[in-house]
Amino acid sequence: MEDSAVEERGMEVSSAERQQRRSESNSSVVTKLETVESLDWKRLMAEDPNYLFSVEKSPLKYLVDEMHRGNSLRSTTTLGSERERERVYDTIFRLPWRCELLINVGFFVCFDSFLSLLTIMPTRILITIWRLINTRQFKKPSSVELSDIGCLIVLASGVALLERTDISLIYHMIRGQGTIKLYVVYNVLEIFDKLCQSFGGDVLQTLFNSAEGLASCSPEKSTFWIWRFISDQALATAFSILHSFILLAQAITLSTCIIAHNNALLALLVSNNFAEIKSNVFKRFSKDNIHSLVYSDSVERFHISAFLLFVLAQNILEAEGPWFESFLFNALMVFLCEMLIDIIKHSFLAKFNDIKPIAYSEFLEDLCNQTLNAHAEDKKKNLTFVPLAPACVVRTCYYFCSKWLLI
Repeated sequence: MEDSAVEERGMEVSSAERQQRRSESNSSVVTKLETVESLDWKRLMAEDPNYLFSVEKSPLKYLVDEMHRGNSLRSTTTLGSERERERVYDTIFRLPWRCELLINVGFFVCFDSFLSLLTIMPTRILITIWRLINTRQFKKPSSVELSDIGCLIVLASGVALLERTDISLIYHMIRGQGTIKLYVVYNVLEIFDKLCQSFGGDVLQTLFNSAEGLASCSPEKSTFWIWRFISDQALATAFSILHSFILLAQAITLSTCIIAHNNALLALLVSNNFAEIKSNVFKRFSKDNIHSLVYSDSVERFHISAFLLFVLAQNILEAEGPWFESFLFNALMVFLCEMLIDIIKHSFLAKFNDIKPIAYSEFLEDLCNQTLNAHAEDKKKNLTFVPLAPACVVRTCYYFCSKWLLI
């Protein structure tokens, strides 16, 4: 009994101590809150030594003080330096014309390769055949001759298939799309075109490598190299035909937009070009990536020229009434939009990635060295362009125009 009484007294004492501690803590909080000075906004403004933010200042006096403080934009912008001034003039004046010069030179390099495929290569093959007929002795062909024969087979196969293609059927299929807009179709085809252009260079290099191996192999290994050359030839032919059909569909889509009278061409240019700016400008690019991008723009401009040539041939065949002025206006609009977008894209790419305009002059020097077959060991900086697929499309245009003239 005594033990239980002692325990009850201990519990009462502990509970009393807890209550006393709580009361002391509450009193301390109250005293702390009472000792803190009240944040009186009016008193704080009145004690401002500069008297700049006083509540009693009139709007007129505030306006006068702001006018004497200087330019308020300096508080939200940094002071420019000579380097910033150079960047502004580089973006607006120096870089655009260097970029456009480089793209135009790349365009003519592509055009030279295109003409070489249609003129120089067949001439070399005819000379080889003529020499074989005169000497009447079979000589093992060189790697250049085998490469020419391989390219001729690819070109002939592509042209033969495209000439048998019902272009009007493809035209009405593309024009009759209700769910997919024309600019979406064009953008999808452009993506596949760039993929084929990138992979087509590797396929053609594989064919040339097999041609070189076949030309220099020993008689014991000739069977292996012959089958390897045939397989690479079949792969290059199939891939080039696929690329040719993609370019043909892209040309027909552009023709549909030009012929349509519902601003389809304007929608195509706006969506395609601004999507290109959005996908490139706000990304981090190295100098080598910008180098490759300029070459890609040169190839794209050549492809657009081939498409416009196809549209011209189609208008010659099917258009009625005065159409040349409308075609010329649309073609100029396409080219000017492409030039403007390329200038804007590369100007801001150079600005955001701190690329000097002199870099584009270095790119131009590399392109000239490539054209002159100098520094051939640096393959990464070369302009890669495979003219087989565009040649098939242009040759098809010539076929239809000649057919129209015969009629």
